[in-house]
Amino acid sequence: MTVPAIQATNLGKRYRIGAAQRSHHLREVLADAMKRPFQRKTEDIDNDETTLWALRDCSFEMAEGEVVGFVGRNGAGKSTLLKILARVTEPTEGEAIVRGRVGSLLEVGAGFHNDLTGRENVMLNGAILGMRSSEIRRKFDEIVAFAEVERFIDTPVKHYSSGMYMRLAFAVSAHMDPEILLIDEALAVGDAAFQAKCVAKMSDVARSGRTVAFVTHNMSSVRSLCNRVIWLNSGRIAAIGDPDEVVASYLQTSYTTWREQRWEDRDEAPGNDEVRIHAARIRPAGGTPDDRISISTPLEIEVEYWNLEDEAPLGMSIQLINEHDVVVFDARPVLEREWQGRPFPAGLFRDVCYIPAGLLNDGRHRVEVTFHHYKTNVVYSHYELLIFDIEDDIDQRYEWWGRWQGAIRPSFPWRTELVMPDDESEYAAVVGATFHRTS
Repeated sequence: MTVPAIQATNLGKRYRIGAAQRSHHLREVLADAMKRPFQRKTEDIDNDETTLWALRDCSFEMAEGEVVGFVGRNGAGKSTLLKILARVTEPTEGEAIVRGRVGSLLEVGAGFHNDLTGRENVMLNGAILGMRSSEIRRKFDEIVAFAEVERFIDTPVKHYSSGMYMRLAFAVSAHMDPEILLIDEALAVGDAAFQAKCVAKMSDVARSGRTVAFVTHNMSSVRSLCNRVIWLNSGRIAAIGDPDEVVASYLQTSYTTWREQRWEDRDEAPGNDEVRIHAARIRPAGGTPDDRISISTPLEIEVEYWNLEDEAPLGMSIQLINEHDVVVFDARPVLEREWQGRPFPAGLFRDVCYIPAGLLNDGRHRVEVTFHHYKTNVVYSHYELLIFDIEDDIDQRYEWWGRWQGAIRPSFPWRTELVMPDDESEYAAVVGATFHRTS
């Protein structure tokens, strides 16, 4: 009987909202012991509104050499699960058995020190990730070449652009040789070309026979890299199985629609130290987010965001993805003339993208946004910003009642004309001349 590389049995992880996690220092342990007789019982805590189960009753196995993708919405428990497998945190209940040397890409760039050079950070970060000194030296040139930072390797990383920083951090992590690799959203690094290189690298890892647990919002990567998919929903396993089947079920049933989102507190808004999202909405042109949207409706996608870095070379793109995880379009402000090519001052900005009527097909769609510098380095991506349904217009179907195929359903200019009728007299009347058929 083959022993699984990873075996999880009834895993659960509970957090107390607003409470610090228990320390292992002697002073705190003794203090906890003194307070424990006066605390409520566990079952009372479980039902308390301040208790959050990030994971509950999760059981699965991964065979040696298997690549398994974990999907689910934000907060579903995916990252918590990988942290338990990586021994970063302990489960509240259940157990996880991991057989083999583990490498983890849980937080790209963790362990980098801004005052150290790229060379020094490669050595330091590699050691933190569990690589031997001889292994780091042997792979050093390959790591630097992969990150494309050869000219700046002896420059302190505090002078790197955000893209250079993340590329080097990913390159170190990607060149580990563990038996088991845990990956959490590590492929959304750098520009499109570098992301493609990251996916190719992970494909090589997957084909090398190593066991890989892979968390991502990129369903295309899940389908191409994974043997199986585990769908997590609210901390519990909703489905395990074939990538195409599980991803299709996840996309069709996981999303409720929301046409507008807003964050008033800038510090709590989604984003990072360079950009944060204030609001987003989709609506009929000139209407409100509550108005009906059909295939004949012209649309506006509006995104408000805080640029936090003065004189930033900031740009934004909007991706529209349909219910089959097909990218319908990746819109960029190439026709916007006021701000494109100019440095952005710190402040609140609003971008509006106009979508003409008669373009999109009916069905569920979601909006993703990507912020970038110099049109290349990704600053921040938000994967589930808006989700909405487009209704069909029955009066445009005529006698056709089937499913209209395609990611889009444009109303193209069209002409129909009679070239030659079977009735010769009718044709003669049309062209004003006698028609003679030749044998």
